[in-house]
Amino acid sequence: MAATHLTAAASSISAKGFASFEGLRASNSVKISSFSPLKQNGLRSLPGLFVKAATTVAPKYTSLKPLGDRVLVKIKTAEEKTSGGIFLPTTAQSKPQGGEVVAVGEGRTLGKNKVDISVKTGTQVVYSKYAGTEVEFDGSNHLILKEDDIVGILDTEDVKDLKPLNDRVLIKVAEAEQKTAGGLFLTDANKEKPSIGTVIAVGPGPLDEEGKRKPLSVAPGNTILYSKYAGNDFKGSDGSDYIALRASDVIAILS
Repeated sequence: MAATHLTAAASSISAKGFASFEGLRASNSVKISSFSPLKQNGLRSLPGLFVKAATTVAPKYTSLKPLGDRVLVKIKTAEEKTSGGIFLPTTAQSKPQGGEVVAVGEGRTLGKNKVDISVKTGTQVVYSKYAGTEVEFDGSNHLILKEDDIVGILDTEDVKDLKPLNDRVLIKVAEAEQKTAGGLFLTDANKEKPSIGTVIAVGPGPLDEEGKRKPLSVAPGNTILYSKYAGNDFKGSDGSDYIALRASDVIAILS
């Protein structure tokens, strides 16, 4: 069979190693216009695809001490079952955003003041979704992250009990409109995600250059408008939607 030609022939490579596609039979050679796979650490790199793998710490190291304002968190195991007892496949398991603090750094210096880490070992915390560096240590997955990447302290299984840290704010999201202005019922797919909610709890405020707390301009009970794509979303045990975000992402107070 004659060689299969794909566009203008600029280079020729062996067909061996190509995946087999139904309806296209490879011959001894395939002529293509260009072929330049990118490789990184032996893996082909695809544009827009980034795989973040945990760094494995060898068993000979028995201690891991974070430095500065960093915290070591033992990641909570992903749920393997639904609340109804149905086992979830790996692809359906939600990536946990919480864990237990197992070690803390010495803190940092702001101005002339030494500022200690505000969380202690043993504390259950919730952290930003894409924060930190994941490491496999002592047989478990851990995360090393900055204290500022910790959203809050959560001592229960219900996100409404979250105690925000620093400049974080916990908001109960308003329910989406069920009807259009003309009275038509909206399907779930057509309901626009609201950017309005009620403040449930606020953090103590960010640190200034001298290490002193600056109080936030919002308080529990405020109805607020916030940036549409800000923060971390959570589902409460009551079925309500919650979001934890920085106070700077709050646009206005509604009344």
